Amino acid sequence: MLRFVLNVLWLVFGGGIVLALGYGVAALICFALVVTIPFGVASLRLASYSLWPFGRTLVPKPGAGVASGVANLLWVLLAGWWLALSHIVAGLALCVTVIGIPFGVANFKLVPAALWPLGQEIVESP
Repeated sequence: MLRFVLNVLWLVFGGGIVLALGYGVAALICFALVVTIPFGVASLRLASYSLWPFGRTLVPKPGAGVASGVANLLWVLLAGWWLALSHIVAGLALCVTVIGIPFGVANFKLVPAALWPLGQEIVESP
């Protein structure tokens, strides 16, 4: 029940809707460019994760190979570093207040996903 309440508060006050819309628009652009479809799939995964982050975690996908590692390097150079930086800045800003600490922690949880999204999957936390 606590995860549900935190996720609803995250949607309204933590910026979850804005993050999900941003990642969704990025996914649509990647799908339109055809060559970047794997990045679009990763953006949709990030949109889903940023929409409902509490109670879920990111784990390595068992079948991920060298291609996902090379694509992740390209992702980090083109988009990942500034996405991770924006999550860090937002997380620090949210941690200034006591009420914002859980939302800041959720932003910090999104940093590895923003840096290295390919070859990862989102699963329910134990």
